[in-house]
Amino acid sequence: MYTEESVKIFAVEDDPVYIKFLEYVLNLNPDHEVKIFEKGQDCLDHLHEKPTLITLDYTLPDISGEEVLTKIRNYDSSIPVIIISGQEKIGTAVQLLKLGAYDYIIKDEETKDKLLNTINNARKNISLVNEIAHLKQEISEKYEFGKSIIGNSKPLKKVFSLLEKAVKTNITVSITGETGTGKELVAKAIHYNSERKKKPFVAVNIAAIPKDLIESELFGHEKGAFTGAVSRRSGKFEEAQGGTIFLDEIGEMDLNLQSKLLRVLQEKEVTRVGGNEVIKVDARVIVATHRNLAEEVRNGNFREDLYYRLLGLPVSLPPLRERGNDIIIIARYLLDQFCKENGLGKISISKSAQEKLLKYHFPGNVRELKSIIELSAVLTSDDEITEDEINFNSVVKENNFAYEELTLKEYTFRIIQHFLEKYDHNVILVAKKLDIGKSTIYRYLKELEANPVH
Repeated sequence: MYTEESVKIFAVEDDPVYIKFLEYVLNLNPDHEVKIFEKGQDCLDHLHEKPTLITLDYTLPDISGEEVLTKIRNYDSSIPVIIISGQEKIGTAVQLLKLGAYDYIIKDEETKDKLLNTINNARKNISLVNEIAHLKQEISEKYEFGKSIIGNSKPLKKVFSLLEKAVKTNITVSITGETGTGKELVAKAIHYNSERKKKPFVAVNIAAIPKDLIESELFGHEKGAFTGAVSRRSGKFEEAQGGTIFLDEIGEMDLNLQSKLLRVLQEKEVTRVGGNEVIKVDARVIVATHRNLAEEVRNGNFREDLYYRLLGLPVSLPPLRERGNDIIIIARYLLDQFCKENGLGKISISKSAQEKLLKYHFPGNVRELKSIIELSAVLTSDDEITEDEINFNSVVKENNFAYEELTLKEYTFRIIQHFLEKYDHNVILVAKKLDIGKSTIYRYLKELEANPVH
């Protein structure tokens, strides 16, 4: 009986003597389930039984081995087909290997050992392919929108709506949002829910690569192209062939390289640094930035033509503070994950702790929430996190005026105070930053002296 551990082998052979030989050799391994076919068409008629691999005689009474091979490949190209033949012409072997045969074995005194060795290698390859397929399936499931991007707030539902549109085509996607909002997570979710999910997802953080190495990193280089280039190297665009390349922090890219990236996107081809070979690339592009690229274009820091080329479908990720009760939903999820990974029991979040979380503005977004929750799980000595165990240690200097109920004049005072402190009381610079007249600042300062705002 066929089991998951056994290997179902179809052997196509019309010579009675060789049939007995194959039955003997193939059945030496008890994991093998062998089925003999004397005609090529008989084998083709039973492909629905999903054989693990097929041994195929080149010369058959009804149709040629070459035709059988082609039809097997058309039916399921993942089935390894091992040609066994008395035909010793090199040209024939090469032709069959080009058509997709796994191996070509000559009928001689060494056939037994060669065949068993080839089958063992094929089994290893099959196991590896199956494992990779399983992992890809797990990744696809992991990055289903509802599982990877947690929450049900209105701002997030708008994001889900855009992502559903993004996966239906190969349109370039530009993701914007504050640091820690999950831009790479969204990029992966788009890739693993698209038709390209079986191909590579390649992420590149532009800000993390020295400027003089970014071109080589993206487009590759030839041996000797520069000091340290001891061998040829493919770039990230080549690695992403057929899949998706994610360019994070695209706003940090040098202007000179921006022009080269634009050409790659327009021509869909790259040339390695130090080389002349033109390499066609097919990779979907997703970019992300925390900067306002339109403003960067106005300031001359980003090419306008590249900006419009990359804009594609814009997806703006809401900061955590605008997602309401999503904060609690995500906090509970992160807490459960942390407890599971560290062998801790079930820990809940008290009502007062939840209220404290909801009042905080999370400058570091989900990334900061994760840090806060993990620390609170370590600090708690009970099975419930209390308000006192929620600690905010933001490195961002807090200016809570935006979260208090003040008058418009009081808000204005706070804003002017903040910018004056930030720019060392340079009134001219502050006036420029706030787009107001110097006299306005002086007037507010005079009022501020009479009525200080704390």
